[in-house]
Amino acid sequence: MKIQKVVIPALIIIGFLIFFGAISTLTNKNSKETKGETTSSSTQRSESIVRQPYVAGSFYPADSQELAARLNAFLSGVDKIEASGKLRILIVPHAGIDYSGNVAAGGFKQLEGQSYRRVILLGVSHNVYFDHIAVYPSGEWETPLGKVAVDEDLAQTLTDEPQMIKSNRQAHEQEHSLEVELIFLQQVLSDFKIVPVLIGQVADETLSSLARKVSNNLSDQTLLVVSTDLSHYPSKKVADEVDSETIEAILSGNSDIFTQSIKKNESADYPNLVTCACGAQAVRVALQSAKLLNLTDFKKIAYENSGDVTGDNERAVGYAAIGVWGKTENSGEVMLDNESQKEALAIARETLVEYISHQKIPSVIATSAVLQDNLGAFVTLRKNGQLRGCIGRFEPDEPLRQGIQMMTIAAATDDPRFSPIQPVELAEIKIEISVMTPKRKIEDWQEIELGKEGVVVQKGMYSGTFLPQVATETGWSKEEFLRQLCTQKAGLPENCYQDPEVDLYVFEAQVLAEE
Repeated sequence: MKIQKVVIPALIIIGFLIFFGAISTLTNKNSKETKGETTSSSTQRSESIVRQPYVAGSFYPADSQELAARLNAFLSGVDKIEASGKLRILIVPHAGIDYSGNVAAGGFKQLEGQSYRRVILLGVSHNVYFDHIAVYPSGEWETPLGKVAVDEDLAQTLTDEPQMIKSNRQAHEQEHSLEVELIFLQQVLSDFKIVPVLIGQVADETLSSLARKVSNNLSDQTLLVVSTDLSHYPSKKVADEVDSETIEAILSGNSDIFTQSIKKNESADYPNLVTCACGAQAVRVALQSAKLLNLTDFKKIAYENSGDVTGDNERAVGYAAIGVWGKTENSGEVMLDNESQKEALAIARETLVEYISHQKIPSVIATSAVLQDNLGAFVTLRKNGQLRGCIGRFEPDEPLRQGIQMMTIAAATDDPRFSPIQPVELAEIKIEISVMTPKRKIEDWQEIELGKEGVVVQKGMYSGTFLPQVATETGWSKEEFLRQLCTQKAGLPENCYQDPEVDLYVFEAQVLAEE
């Protein structure tokens, strides 16, 4: 499907600058509600704090030379598998390397010869209870193989306090599941940073919010490593059976199928089966992220359980390595058919009139299925062709129908560039809605399809957005489009889009406009 194109009469250049100062809206560090102007502030770097290794000497050798030799032995004993594209998501075990090292090496072997600037390490807390998702915010992690810096900008981008994704160092201090993955990464990669993330006791909505943020930030240079072991403590025979079903559920790429499989087997009264996957929540985030990015090339790399290693067939733990390959892209273009467009605009109009006239938010029931989806939207209001308000949200926590209502009210009453709309103005106000695909991180500004894709630039707290129609209406070249975005909207140098420390995102939009 193609995104609907909207043609708007040309404006004089001064009008352009005023218009784009409004419609090209800022996204804040959490990609939540955004108003038309950029707000910039400096990002204060934390003093470097080094997270010391916790399981060196128990889960793996504490001596650097011995550790490197053991890892090389594991890696030399496994092969790469045939796959197209670049590895985007890697699911690997985290037991002591005497037990799971061969399977883990099979996964990490796929990274040899590849380059990544960032690795998101995702696992579930095994030792500490907390009611949120804990992002390690800054500093360095140390193992016997050396220190690896935390990508502070990406950690800050993932953090979302309202959605219970918080900066938290303490949750990581006595956790082994991410540390075990880091030693393998150090052996196969160079010049990379990490963002360690641990999941506590959280609601499904929080997992979905994290999945959106992770998917927004996966790219050619950003890898997601998910840490989980499989079945815990059944017999080897049961572990083989249950783990096979769990692996097939993961390979389906469907988070619901995976969750149902886990529930079925954990309620089947297998003797001594405590869990089917200790990192199940992290796997769910990975599957949701893959779906958002339309990643479908799932492959089983390796499987063993501890019984295969120790010969103990009475009490086993399962280990699997699974990879997801492909090109990161949005899962599909947003497309509202004619009836859905009319319904969306009708919801916005009714909301505008009721709220401005009576300070009431009307109760609406949407019949179009797409209006029930959690899609981002910007609402733009114009009076006699001139901008009168524009506010939007990239990553909503509510259905599109509700988002349209909230953004309509915000554009009418909360855009700081304008006074609130008055009842006498309603007949002169025209409504435009831009419904957006999820953001997709890119590594090279030349990938941008000008006129088709909107762009977000972000560096720490500095962030700015241009909607896709900006390029069409100005006639700017790609370089001018990006220079204006850097300076007008993000408050950054005009060539910021060429800075490797600046994150670039693209998105598409379907624009709906009242006649």
